[in-house]
Amino acid sequence: MVANIEYIEGVIATYQAAARANRETPTRDGNIIVLSAEEGDDVMITADLHGHRRNFNAIKRIADLEHHPRRHLILQEVCHGGPTYPTNGGDMSHGMLEDVAKLKATYRDRVHFLLSNHELAELTDYPILKAKKMLNLMFRLGMQEMYGPATEKVREAYVEFLRTCPLAVRLPGGVFVSHSLPEQTDLRGFDASVLKRPLEALDLREQGDVFRLVWGRDYRPENAKAFAKVVSATSLIHGHEPCPTGHAVPNDMQIILDCCSDQASYILVPLNRSFTHAELVERIAKLV
Repeated sequence: MVANIEYIEGVIATYQAAARANRETPTRDGNIIVLSAEEGDDVMITADLHGHRRNFNAIKRIADLEHHPRRHLILQEVCHGGPTYPTNGGDMSHGMLEDVAKLKATYRDRVHFLLSNHELAELTDYPILKAKKMLNLMFRLGMQEMYGPATEKVREAYVEFLRTCPLAVRLPGGVFVSHSLPEQTDLRGFDASVLKRPLEALDLREQGDVFRLVWGRDYRPENAKAFAKVVSATSLIHGHEPCPTGHAVPNDMQIILDCCSDQASYILVPLNRSFTHAELVERIAKLV
């Protein structure tokens, strides 16, 4: 059953408010969020959700942003996955994207939704095939089920929200949080200017530097060290890679978090001091 016009207009308005909040976040420097003790007490770092509603609810409960007014929350990758509509098999994860936009619009300065590869795919219509299903198509079918003839208007609103999302968050002591890292940075380099300047269409296309940043799966120590040097980091925290145990530590510079399984993990990091990689690993906790 298609939603009524008042609900649809509310969703569009929420996406528009979230896009404005992205642009106006006071801690934003180019395409990076820079946090310190001045801006908050701590930050909860989470990773890929892919429509996993129970884990999303657990994140909101643990973050408890209403009662922790100086806490920040990092979210990433909610599109593609989770429940489907019984009528057409369409993906219902568009609802989680809407909920993320609502969080950003409500806690404008403290919720940071990182651009991830599945959201980039929605932004650029880049096809993703998984388990013999075209995920973009399934997402669109879900939108059609909910919004009917207004689907394109809603899509325009969420695309603009995604277009304004930051690429990374920098924490005290050189901790750098991004969805992933480019492959072969040690051999091919990486144009770090995308972290500062207005993005161009070529940055987002296949093998552009934003595309490389969110799609890469090169966890060699040499690559991590090269990327960390380019972005002036001492530790790297990512999502992107499925982790059966909820997290992985591929080398002594990187931590990978995964929030779309029963072993989902997160890290709560105080902002009043620096942390070593080993100390960050010790702070990994389970959502449930």
